[in-house]
Amino acid sequence: MTAYAEISAHFSRVAALSNAIGILQWDNDAMMPKGAADTRAESMALLHVLRHGMVTELRIGDWLSEAEADTTLGAWERANLREIRRSWTVETALPSDLVEASSKAVSACEMRWRKARADSDFAGLLPFLAEVLKLQREIGRAKGERLGLSPYDALLNDYEPGGRAQRIDGLFDDLAAFLPGFTQEALAAQARRPAAPSLEGPFPIEAQRRLGLKMMAALGYDFERGRLDISTHPFCGGADNDVRITTRYDEADFTKALMGVLHETGHALYEQGRPQAWLSQPVSHARGMSLHESQSLLIEMQACRSHEFMSFAAPLMREAFGASGAAWDAGALWRNATRVQPGFIRVDADEVTYPAHVILRYRLEQALIADAMPLSELPSAWNEQMRQLLGITPPDDRLGCLQDVHWPSGGWGYFPTYTLGAMTAAQIFDAACRTQPEILPAIGRGDFSPLLDWLRTNIHSQGSLYETDELLTRATGRPLDAGVFKAHLRRRYVGEG
Repeated sequence: MTAYAEISAHFSRVAALSNAIGILQWDNDAMMPKGAADTRAESMALLHVLRHGMVTELRIGDWLSEAEADTTLGAWERANLREIRRSWTVETALPSDLVEASSKAVSACEMRWRKARADSDFAGLLPFLAEVLKLQREIGRAKGERLGLSPYDALLNDYEPGGRAQRIDGLFDDLAAFLPGFTQEALAAQARRPAAPSLEGPFPIEAQRRLGLKMMAALGYDFERGRLDISTHPFCGGADNDVRITTRYDEADFTKALMGVLHETGHALYEQGRPQAWLSQPVSHARGMSLHESQSLLIEMQACRSHEFMSFAAPLMREAFGASGAAWDAGALWRNATRVQPGFIRVDADEVTYPAHVILRYRLEQALIADAMPLSELPSAWNEQMRQLLGITPPDDRLGCLQDVHWPSGGWGYFPTYTLGAMTAAQIFDAACRTQPEILPAIGRGDFSPLLDWLRTNIHSQGSLYETDELLTRATGRPLDAGVFKAHLRRRYVGEG
């Protein structure tokens, strides 16, 4: 076998193990009984160590050197080698005992977070989260030394390959300066429009579930390769060709679960659209989390909060809940779906105030990784930044620093990709609609195929063939431009442009 064939076969086995980890993690978050937590933590730690051992084998370096010198390889093979070298360089920086310790700490912290969130008990979570943070700092330092990066940039690199805090700082500082004033403009414009009547519940969970499934089908979700379930925090997970999403229901407000389903379906469509011919190889993976978040936010925010979508969805919503009246008119539903109102919960935030939630988390996790702020001060620092950025203060930690699972689950460096994703979503949707003018009219008829076909061709099927900036430039004609996102906000919320 050639060196490329050897390395390709090896990473097919890595993919098989990763798929097993993915399903066990989904079960851990969605179905596992609490009494199984300790046993599952041991199993997950062992599997993570085994996977780490497979992707750090010394012979991979020899295979890479030989395969990279092979001039007969095509673009996909070369991109695959680039992704393998990237992961090998990073993973070989970590000792297996650190991987095992981090996996166990995360498992324990995730389980404790569920109770702490319900009880608004940050003090109860603190020792568990402190252990996760300590290990994340060690991981960041080890990877940073290997890559020549700061610990935070090294962690960010796992989610956004090539991403750097210096670039994000500039983008986020610009947004942080723009958003408070624009939020007031949007609120003033909103006040000039007729207020949308409230949607009166209760909304039975089973009816919400059926509506979500119907919307998933319309979007193009393949139920032969996935499923919808319930979890404490909505997510998309699973394995190759087994892409599972979750949501959570509120009988007083069906829109929270529905928008959660639409958001996670956007992630799932990306996963289900990855290049099948390369599915067992790193090059098939989604091109970083800003691209991944762009796909969820493109579906939820760009497409499914449009006038066209509400024209299609309004009769289905009325039918689902046996409802009628002015509140269920497409225009009223659109006004409710685009209502600007600063709130405490990130996943329920409107499109205008959402970036402030992310900027807050990004700044705090940078300070914590740098050990520039004691973890015990997180609740007070969180509340102060909420006051500065959104003008509100959480009444308790359940509505404040305990609301997200990311830090307990070891996802340090993930948060900035949400707002990078929002910017990217606006740019991609703008390019798609300019290239294919039938996209929005088709959505108004409940036909998402023109949009999905464009995304499949330009984003999903490309996997990691290109680096992020090149992929975005090929799809939209330019690298990330925050101006497109701002122009979108102005058009939708204050009627400019």
